[in-house]
Amino acid sequence: MVCVNPAGQNGRMEKTDPLEQALHAARALVLADLTARDVAEAEIVSLVEDAVAQRRWWVEQWPDGVAYVAGLIAQDVQDALLERYGRWPLCPVCDAGEPHALEVEPELGPDPHWVCGRAGVVVAPVGRLT
Repeated sequence: MVCVNPAGQNGRMEKTDPLEQALHAARALVLADLTARDVAEAEIVSLVEDAVAQRRWWVEQWPDGVAYVAGLIAQDVQDALLERYGRWPLCPVCDAGEPHALEVEPELGPDPHWVCGRAGVVVAPVGRLT
């Protein structure tokens, strides 16, 4: 079996660009969280695609920011959902008081997590909401 890459060269697979790998991984993490909370509808997935496209430009300008792209895309989607649909993801920790959304921490850093800011509790890594 011979592999044909988009450039038409037979027998060789192209290496994936690290930027594209990071963007695809971030997209998958955010989609996993949306799916876990039963909100991965077509319109919302489009918000993810928009966030990925915007962050692609951002990380092209600042390549050292590639480690932060998952948390930033999660925040971008969260902000877009707040504007259009309401808070997401809702905190599963706090039973009393007004429902509130989890926050992504660190705001700009690697290894982003969903955190309840009120209780100071880490709920899950981005991509691992249940």
